[in-house]
Amino acid sequence: MDNAIPTIRATLAGFACSLSAAFLFSALVDFWPSLRRALFPLLIASQTLPLVAIAPLVVLWFGFGLLPKILLVALVTFFPMTVALVEGFGATEKEIGQMLRAMGAGRWRVFWLARLPSALPYFFAGLRISVTYAVVGAIFAEYAGAAKGLGIYMLNAKNNFRPDLVLAAVGVSAALTLVLFGLTVLVQRLAMPWERAAAERGGEGRQ
Repeated sequence: MDNAIPTIRATLAGFACSLSAAFLFSALVDFWPSLRRALFPLLIASQTLPLVAIAPLVVLWFGFGLLPKILLVALVTFFPMTVALVEGFGATEKEIGQMLRAMGAGRWRVFWLARLPSALPYFFAGLRISVTYAVVGAIFAEYAGAAKGLGIYMLNAKNNFRPDLVLAAVGVSAALTLVLFGLTVLVQRLAMPWERAAAERGGEGRQ
């Protein structure tokens, strides 16, 4: 637990930063499509950089504290969240936007009432993918350099020829990933009650 807490802290902090940045970036891209043509190639290029080479550099630049872990987790999870949100905004039915504009809604209100709800299924799909990457990113960052954490714990256990401790840390990291994945599913059910109601109606219709 003494080593799991730093990993949890880095995972949650980095993931929160990634979610905030991904939402802001995807909203800007949705409002100004020219930004997508200008910045998406750079975003895709950033995903070709190997984490094994980036992690030591980030640790060298920002030290062995929490900041480099947050940055690496955000780097790993930012791309899938951004792509999911951009695709979700683009999946909004044109008729809904046209109807809202005909009723006098401005661009921001159309975004809030139509495009954002339409993006929720895509958002939660990206969230489930990213949350698994977040734990891996935090542990990998600790491998590159840390005082405490599951990553450095595994590294020390490996160097001391203790495979039992390595496997124990792997089990803890897997359990942490499953818990975070389950929380995303729970949040989705709370945020999208209409989806569950539609599924129940569909089940009743088949009966």
